Amino acid sequence: MATTITDNRKALFDFFIEEKIEAGIVLKGWEVKSLRANRGNIKESYAILRKKEVYLIGAHFSPLANANIKDEDEVTRTRKLLLNRKEITKIINFIQQKGYTLIPLSLYWKRGNVKIQIGLAKGRKKQDKRALIKERDWKLDKERLSKQKYNR
Repeated sequence: MATTITDNRKALFDFFIEEKIEAGIVLKGWEVKSLRANRGNIKESYAILRKKEVYLIGAHFSPLANANIKDEDEVTRTRKLLLNRKEITKIINFIQQKGYTLIPLSLYWKRGNVKIQIGLAKGRKKQDKRALIKERDWKLDKERLSKQKYNR
């Protein structure tokens, strides 16, 4: 069973997620400890492909008070993601198409290891976001109306 550390809900609003991939992440000891205290943030982060390896950029893991971190750059350093060759080939094929990017969706614990779910995503346009908001509001109104109908 996986326990969620943090989610990137804004990514689901800003992007169409074509495919989701689970990856391991290379971390230092203090980063694991801070994640155990739920001090991770992936909202402003993204993943890139460099030399057939995938890296996470911009993820912010706040150190605990007793951590010996002197350099502020350590908090948002580039972290390597652990994927097998087949998954990397799939990512390369998607990214070569126009408009696709890698977005971290969630960070969670799985059998004592930190895992990250990344999504192969394509950006939404403004009208797509409006349609999504309208659809979400209609669902809420529909539920409200059905509850009122049954409560009478």
